[in-house]
Amino acid sequence: MASQILPLELIDRCIGSRIWVIMRNEREFSGVLLGFDDFVNMVLEDVTEYEVTPEGRKATKLAQTLLNGNNICMEVKDRTKQEMRDNATLVENNWLLPGLEHES
Repeated sequence: MASQILPLELIDRCIGSRIWVIMRNEREFSGVLLGFDDFVNMVLEDVTEYEVTPEGRKATKLAQTLLNGNNICMEVKDRTKQEMRDNATLVENNWLLPGLEHES
């Protein structure tokens, strides 16, 4: 039988790591996860808030923030700068993930 990981356990493993949080509105947050509760309210530090505006994407630096769990759509462990550079190279060169066929 495969081992099971509960959602809160998965989030708990991210404490102390940089995460990317996508909210229900037009905002996203990247920061270091300090803690969370049973309602998935999260405290982040060293935060960058990204907001989509008519003028484009706006970034705001924050020392610390509390996110309401009711407004969180998705949370992912943020990638390292090298992983982001590698991904940008894949996109720039129009490469696809292994197993996916390229359509010309």
